[in-house]
Amino acid sequence: MAKKEVRPFGMRDKMGYLFGDFGNDFTFILSSSFLLKFYTDIMGVNAAVVGLVMMIARFVDAFTDVAMGRICDRSKVGKNGKFRPWIRRMAGPVAIASFLIYQSSLANMNMTFKVVYLFITYILWGSVFYTSINIPYGSMASAISAEPDDRQSLSSFRTMGGMFAGMIISIGVPLVAYDTIQNGDVVLNGPRFTLIAGVFSILAVGCYLLCYTLTTERVTPVVDESKFQNNSVGVMLKNALTNRSLISIIAASVVMLLAQLTQQSMSGYVFPNYYRSATAQSISTFAMAGGIIIAAIVAKPVARKIGKAELSVISNIFAAAVGFILFFLRPANVWVFVGLQCLCWFGLGVFSMICWALITDVIDDAELRNGIREDGSVYALYSFARKLGQALSAGLTGALLSMIGYTQETAFTESVTEGIYNISTIVPAAGFLILALILWFWYPLHKSKVDENVRKLKELHEVK
Repeated sequence: MAKKEVRPFGMRDKMGYLFGDFGNDFTFILSSSFLLKFYTDIMGVNAAVVGLVMMIARFVDAFTDVAMGRICDRSKVGKNGKFRPWIRRMAGPVAIASFLIYQSSLANMNMTFKVVYLFITYILWGSVFYTSINIPYGSMASAISAEPDDRQSLSSFRTMGGMFAGMIISIGVPLVAYDTIQNGDVVLNGPRFTLIAGVFSILAVGCYLLCYTLTTERVTPVVDESKFQNNSVGVMLKNALTNRSLISIIAASVVMLLAQLTQQSMSGYVFPNYYRSATAQSISTFAMAGGIIIAAIVAKPVARKIGKAELSVISNIFAAAVGFILFFLRPANVWVFVGLQCLCWFGLGVFSMICWALITDVIDDAELRNGIREDGSVYALYSFARKLGQALSAGLTGALLSMIGYTQETAFTESVTEGIYNISTIVPAAGFLILALILWFWYPLHKSKVDENVRKLKELHEVK
């Protein structure tokens, strides 16, 4: 019987993969940008408590992410692939769980109820349902194509998908969800935000279904149960702890998310509270998108020439430099702040276009080291690192806001708004600098090593 011809890799796969992160970030960016703001300003929960809840939830992911990765690795390859079916199965649950988090009608309940409710709904969304769709989605990149250039394209399109969702959320939400009251203060409207969360959940489901429909898995490694029997979770973790490329990219991811999400979540404070302009927050996101689009054009050809890790170092040093300039310059004009922040996002955008391709390099390297293909398990550890960075960002942001005395009552006092500005600039700048140092001095998969690994794997898999 003749083997069924597989459609060649092309724009359909790229667009499908773009829609996957589009769907992811309709709930992920909503959480990272506005959950802290919603629970401090609408639900009246202390910022440090919200941050702590988010941190605790992320540690649950240490178990759920690895478990989902192992499930993916041991799954048989069906007619729809190994990873794609999970996207269709879990699209609805992750969207519903996200919507449940933002219920402003519960604002008058007692504080214990609100904290417990946040914890339960946040666990369901992030640790259970988001994990069960995000691990297969991320692992799927190495199954769509074995070619490095194709994977770089998938990384770029994934980043653009997240960028489009980020634009819709960060531009649209401030224009719709805030009210300007009589004294000029800009405050969040709870019921309106709940409605917005519902709309984004519906859009997320549509994007996930497009991802499922448009992508095709082409690389189908055989699941060798005997190898998995000898490769328990303990052995897998031992291999991970001795894998320099994996440990360094995990450390880099934690720092990246710590810096990026702190900057992102603090936009919900620095614009409405320090600059008194929710409109500027929307325009800032629009300008940021322009910088990231330029980054998308630049990233692939430059990365091919000098290497993905090398370009990542350069882009993060640039982003750090702009962040330190913002901290010391302290522009009174909000549009100067927006312009400089856009330059910072350009540097981060270049790295964002590359980072997902870096993890496929790590997966390849792990296969050569351990003799077993573990896309799901390696990506699960990487995903946990990203969630840990998200949690640390929420915890750090919440703790710092509490330290400067931020509450519903003090949100617009001068000492608090000055503290908001400091957090918004110095924390991300320091993070980008540390990230550059990790990638240059610790991460081993620079261009020559990646090219060597690709050659070895092509020979191993007989990919022509």
